Amino acid sequence: MSSFGKLAIVAGVSALMSACAMTAISPQSLRMARLEAPSFASGPPAPGSGAVAKGADGHFWADAQVNGKPVRFLVDTGATAVALTPEDAQRLGFKPADLKYGYNITTAAGASHAAAVTLTSVSVNGARIENVQALVVAEGLDVSLLGMSYLGRLTRFEATRNTLTLQP
Repeated sequence: MSSFGKLAIVAGVSALMSACAMTAISPQSLRMARLEAPSFASGPPAPGSGAVAKGADGHFWADAQVNGKPVRFLVDTGATAVALTPEDAQRLGFKPADLKYGYNITTAAGASHAAAVTLTSVSVNGARIENVQALVVAEGLDVSLLGMSYLGRLTRFEATRNTLTLQP
């Protein structure tokens, strides 16, 4: 008999003995655990929890308060900074004529230019960070992105199948 055949027999006997030992130790049938932890709860996240529910499209969309005004962000861990569309930047009070588009950047849509700004505060469902560096992207963004200049300043963030939890 080959060494592979001997190894297969030993593995089979070991598995059989383990199964018998489990039955002797705990004769009750095994059951699936019920997941009752808050991070496994269904439905929208509780207000102030610092959590964001996954959208139907599979992305995490964050409804934030930026400088006290609402902005809808696509959460993007691949974005170096918070990136604002010109429209969102203007709604936040940044005047297009005052912005200096001196940064060359690359977006998913290709090369563009950006202007650096500082956001007084960004708050997502209670997870508030102050003095957040951001870029106003001249062209190529359809939506504003919640990038690492915000996410990286959190104490922690964690994505599960349905929820992104943000901890300031």
